[in-house]
Amino acid sequence: MLELLCRPSVLRTDILTWICCRINPKFGASKAMSAESKDPDGLEKKMAALGQDLMLCKADDLDLIKGNASPQRQLQFLEQLCYVIPGFRKSAGESTGVEMLLSEVFAAENLPHLREMLQPTLDPWPAHIEVLHEVSESAQKPREEFPDVSDLLQSTRTELEQLQLKCDFLNSDEQNPSAFSPSSLRLAAGDLQQQMMTFSHLYETDLRVYCSRDVPSVSTETDIFQRVHQKLLACNTELEMHKEITEVSGSVNEETKHLQTQPRYWSGVEKHTLPDQLEEITQRIGNVVSQLDT
Repeated sequence: MLELLCRPSVLRTDILTWICCRINPKFGASKAMSAESKDPDGLEKKMAALGQDLMLCKADDLDLIKGNASPQRQLQFLEQLCYVIPGFRKSAGESTGVEMLLSEVFAAENLPHLREMLQPTLDPWPAHIEVLHEVSESAQKPREEFPDVSDLLQSTRTELEQLQLKCDFLNSDEQNPSAFSPSSLRLAAGDLQQQMMTFSHLYETDLRVYCSRDVPSVSTETDIFQRVHQKLLACNTELEMHKEITEVSGSVNEETKHLQTQPRYWSGVEKHTLPDQLEEITQRIGNVVSQLDT
């Protein structure tokens, strides 16, 4: 058991791959892509990512996936993975799925086959060939064998589309898929719990005294508010009139200064200010009057 399940080997990787494919059928395509990629740990990283989605391990916990962790932790991880396989749980009183699997694999009649697997005389097929073989077998199965599953998937897809139309934040262009990952939701739930605990403590220590007071009595004489409102409106009107008068007075004062300081009136070939022009006119009138008196 330790040789097969708890030490790094190709067979152990195949067992993990088989379990991941049973949990998520789309994992087979990821397996083929990992086999074609240049990353030697591509398949292990895909398994670790699936384990993180199931909240069983971390995305960088490659030692657990490769078989370098402690046997107790590896067996616990394998048992939790087997429990996630659809239809693998048994009712209470019966043997668990892991025990049934191990008892069947390590039965006396299967020991020769197990030894042959541990020390094969022929090299196993490459990973991408196995995936292509599984895909070809699944493609040959008629869809009529799963009518209930097809109807269930179609109804689920319809409900999800209706839910997406109701949720505006799912239709935005800036949505982040990682925001709805289990780790993000778990972090958000933890923050919410912390805030609720803080508010509960604040309520018990400071706010409860104010919240337990009697409701203040409101006067029935509402006409006083109407009179105050009218007075305030009249005051606002007078303030606006005063503001306009001040602005007009400032404009008149500014215009008067311009008339007294800026030359605007022609006298001969030059322009003169209004006081100079008035003084010149006064002098002309005085000369005319003196001439008439003589």
